[in-house]
Amino acid sequence: MTDTIADLINRINSINILGKESFTIPFSKMKVSLLAALKREGYIYDFSDNKENGSIEIKLMGSKKTMKKIRRVSKPGRRMYAKSTSIPRPKNGYGVVILSTPEGVMSGREAVKAGIGGEIICEVF
Repeated sequence: MTDTIADLINRINSINILGKESFTIPFSKMKVSLLAALKREGYIYDFSDNKENGSIEIKLMGSKKTMKKIRRVSKPGRRMYAKSTSIPRPKNGYGVVILSTPEGVMSGREAVKAGIGGEIICEVF
């Protein structure tokens, strides 16, 4: 697996469609940062990382689906960056963009407040 973030996004989309409440994925610091940003924005219920076991357990909202889909924007073949003044918003106005910035992984709203830009990881609808 070369793109672990795409794997995480695909798993979240699949589990969300099925309506399950929790699942487990392999551990990665980047995944933990991305999940923390999603939790701050209210798209996932909780997550817990187990470094000894090498896994992360993710708890979604279950029947209360808060997101329709997550879409990967910046891919290994084509990286997408945005300045703090030009951070995109999702097309329909609902949702959030997740960025990897020098200050860490954060949502588009947090990046605009902090006045920093970065690599656009994904969009959540």
